[in-house]
Amino acid sequence: MPILFFIALCFIAVIITFFVSRKLSPIPYFPSNKNDIESIVRSLQISNDQIVYDLGAGDGIVIFSAASEAFDKKLNTRFIAVEINPVLIVIMWVRRHFHSNRKNIQILKADMFTSNFKFQISNYKKITFFVYISPWYLEKVFTNCKSQMPKFKFISYFYPVPKLKSSRTIKGVHNTYIYNV
Repeated sequence: MPILFFIALCFIAVIITFFVSRKLSPIPYFPSNKNDIESIVRSLQISNDQIVYDLGAGDGIVIFSAASEAFDKKLNTRFIAVEINPVLIVIMWVRRHFHSNRKNIQILKADMFTSNFKFQISNYKKITFFVYISPWYLEKVFTNCKSQMPKFKFISYFYPVPKLKSSRTIKGVHNTYIYNV
């Protein structure tokens, strides 16, 4: 019995390391508050001919909730979850496999600070970036998006983007800030 306990502890330590390791991800994993998911999805203003990027998607709760709404409304919205942590990517792949709107969900192992998003866009008229990251990284991510897109919506959960004025703020347990760029 002690050997099983030791193995379980080792397994848990490895998993925790994947969630907080700076080598695997410069930003630790913090899930969005479940009480705010509905307001976050509302802030995305899901519609036809839209592509929604979740940068640092974590376990994918935002993308999968939004994709469910799009599926229910019969929208052609495309969802791209961008994540660098391999454990979280596996979790999202499993979730995607069982999702009703899986054909419109893509999971990318990529770095949100340096990724090229232009190649994904093609026929989409509306581009939305959603982020929930530490405030000291927001400007860096925003700058990467701005360097690639002339016009987009940038939505930040929990933290406002420094030096930008939001066009709208949705109140919740934590605020969601919407920027039209």
